[in-house]
Amino acid sequence: MRVFVPLSTGLWRRRVARQAVVRTTTQPQVDPYDYPQYGFSIVPEQGELIYLLCRSICAKRVVDFATSVGMSALYFAAAIRDNGGGTVIGSELVPAKIATAKSNLADAGLSGYVEIREGDARVTLSNLGGPVDFVLIDGWPVSQEPSLAREVIQVVAPQIRIGGYVLNDNAEPDFLEFIRDSTNGFISVNLPLKSGTELCVKVS
Repeated sequence: MRVFVPLSTGLWRRRVARQAVVRTTTQPQVDPYDYPQYGFSIVPEQGELIYLLCRSICAKRVVDFATSVGMSALYFAAAIRDNGGGTVIGSELVPAKIATAKSNLADAGLSGYVEIREGDARVTLSNLGGPVDFVLIDGWPVSQEPSLAREVIQVVAPQIRIGGYVLNDNAEPDFLEFIRDSTNGFISVNLPLKSGTELCVKVS
């Protein structure tokens, strides 16, 4: 039986140190292409939650938005591997970050579980090839609405299976408005991780 080793240690910690992974506050004037060397990623506790939940539902098809330099993809891919196989569908806009993510996944021996789609997630995630078990929405934060999070959830929501999870990292107000509207088929709870992490389950 394969045992999950937290990816925040060892290989990933060394890679992240070199990448100087940071998180900034919302800056609508900032272009993501201006920061190809930075990975605006989840924190390890969020990654461990992703791994745990994916294992608990035997996830086979998951979505990683935005992939950035691959930290969340590593946790997803480890869970998919330990579930016996499946696919992590990533989406990332910046080519340099895709290259770094692929390198990190290769170093961890997890490349075979991940497909990273380059481009605008509102397009690249429009067809996920079947019902989805888990979606991470952690895209570039902006102050104006609609946010990317709101637009992406509207694209992927119809493709998530009943009982599937959504994890949102930035708590964009219009994303929360959508996900907390019961007519959209979700229930959710805010978790005390990072600055606020919304965990959602599709129920109808």
